[in-house]
Amino acid sequence: MSTDRISPKVLVAIIGTVLAWSSAFVVIRAVLPVFAPGELAFLRQLVAVPLLAVWMIGQKWVWPTVREWVLIAIFGLTWFSTYIVALNTAELTIDAGTASFIVNIGPLLIAVGAFLFLGEKLSRNLLAGALIALAGVGLIAWGTSSSDRVDLVGLLWALVATVTYAVGVLTQKPALARLSSNQVTLLGAAIALIPLLWWAPEAVAHAQTAPVEAIVGAIWLGAIPTALGFGLWGYALKRMPAGRLGVSTYVVPPLVIVESAILLGEWPHPIAIVGGLIALTGVWWSRRS
Repeated sequence: MSTDRISPKVLVAIIGTVLAWSSAFVVIRAVLPVFAPGELAFLRQLVAVPLLAVWMIGQKWVWPTVREWVLIAIFGLTWFSTYIVALNTAELTIDAGTASFIVNIGPLLIAVGAFLFLGEKLSRNLLAGALIALAGVGLIAWGTSSSDRVDLVGLLWALVATVTYAVGVLTQKPALARLSSNQVTLLGAAIALIPLLWWAPEAVAHAQTAPVEAIVGAIWLGAIPTALGFGLWGYALKRMPAGRLGVSTYVVPPLVIVESAILLGEWPHPIAIVGGLIALTGVWWSRRS
């Protein structure tokens, strides 16, 4: 399909993905006092995998090649396992807005990686739009940081999440060439659950005494940002270049700011509002013909 026009179905998938993923930053922040980062990651995947299997109902199963298995395994272990644990750990010490800014450096890495490894075009508008949006989310981070300094450990964990996010996208994209997006997403999520079993005993034990709100939060993370969000993302990624789709997630930080203000009482600084407008401008610019 044309890289300049997006079909209505793909547009709906992008909007759904952005809304689902933005909620993850806020819910993670709210639930972490109850569950440790690894425990929360396990519970999230435990909910997500059966729901992702529902997407496969009525679809033909295609047996992956060895190369596709490798790509899917890397995709799952980086984006579903490492990314989620790293983001959870980062949000122990940095607020949701700052975490979303750091993670959303990822689309820049995706655009460059797609150019280097996937043969995608690195247009001037895409690169300029990414840089404009990055400046916008930079202002958001400045305006929403909970203190005068960003915790170094939290920053490093957020950077780990950023890199694994980019690697996950760049390995998921070629796996979608022959396989359906639902099958790739399901297999990646199932493989990712294997290393997360390390935290299963603690997660189950804490779940038995956790407040209802924390249980609901863990279920939300598995059902909405993971099963629904990644399902919609895979659908869109199969139908458009990774670099262009990645830039769309720059809309996430402004949404996180609004959701944090409403649900967590983390009210945005006026600078964050300016940053959000700049980020949206960057997304618009990246899609200009």
